Amino acid sequence: MTRTHQTPTLFLSVPHPCGYLPGRISSSLFLDPRRKLDSAAYAHFMRIGFRRSGDFIYRPHCGTCQACVPVRIPVARFAASRGQRRIWRRNADLVARERPAAFDPDHFALYRRYIAGRHPGSSMDDPDPERYWGFLVSRQVDTVFVEFRFRDTGELACVAATDLLPDGLSAVYTFFDPGAPRRGFGVFAILWQIEEARRRGLPYVYLGYWIHESPKMAYKSNFQPLESLIAGQWLPFPA
Repeated sequence: MTRTHQTPTLFLSVPHPCGYLPGRISSSLFLDPRRKLDSAAYAHFMRIGFRRSGDFIYRPHCGTCQACVPVRIPVARFAASRGQRRIWRRNADLVARERPAAFDPDHFALYRRYIAGRHPGSSMDDPDPERYWGFLVSRQVDTVFVEFRFRDTGELACVAATDLLPDGLSAVYTFFDPGAPRRGFGVFAILWQIEEARRRGLPYVYLGYWIHESPKMAYKSNFQPLESLIAGQWLPFPA
């Protein structure tokens, strides 16, 4: 039996206020942090509904609440909508470059502007570089930072932290200039990841959790077709 399929040791977090649905309490199951993982093992846990934050591999475990639904894009069948095609054209002046996971002051400055503009006063609104780095990067998973810069000026517009997996790309977190909402940088980054997965011959782009009642998660359902993990099976997500 391989390490990937050994029965994992799981821990249950202390209940805490849900970060997505006001008034609810959430808990998470997470793997023993001492367990050694590689990209193949991590991909196995992604396929059964886990996600990562830094080195912690977790999935929601909230009693009777089943609001968090893992979703992924089947790359070969994805068809961009008219609005998504407009966003792709609107950002034709951006140049993408993959960089190894390493701390970059320009990235961190953009992250600070993004959080201040989109999530002011939240737990993420923290000037500590170590917390930022600990959130985005794992010591056991192959992560790249895809930076998007304006072709003419070289100015940084968007960064997408992306995990490279044997069966796809995992969109860990994207942050961008909050002062240009018409650009749709977040949508553009996912479209780029879909095209990059296609170029690499990878079947999926994992988007994490979709929550019906959370406006923050609504954009994920716009990528069609989409698959959702229900009762242990990846099934078509309603269009």
